[in-house]
Amino acid sequence: MARVRVGRVGEQIKKELSQIIQAELKDPRIGFMTVTGVEVTNDLSLARVYLSVMGTEEEKAATLKALSVASGYIRSELGKRIRLRKIPELQFKFDASIDYGSHIDQLLYKLNQEGNTNV
Repeated sequence: MARVRVGRVGEQIKKELSQIIQAELKDPRIGFMTVTGVEVTNDLSLARVYLSVMGTEEEKAATLKALSVASGYIRSELGKRIRLRKIPELQFKFDASIDYGSHIDQLLYKLNQEGNTNV
């Protein structure tokens, strides 16, 4: 039963984080990004936030740094929006699954093009 609550809290944090980052953070270092997932520990003390960021490696690093600096503000905003006794500490990480999927898509496209030229 506790895992169900942890999952619900994670989804709610994901939804609220997306809104806070897109609408309220005005840091120019934060580029085009998407919150792809949130994993919350069983005791709700830590939330790992997975992000997909479009851009170069420098832009990705700048976005991660800007979010780390703003984590206190983000946690306070989460506290206003979500009723929890203690708001989890936020840990931001990159989600490479979209980049990996794009790479696989490019490989499949190349294979398909090579197959069409041999016919």
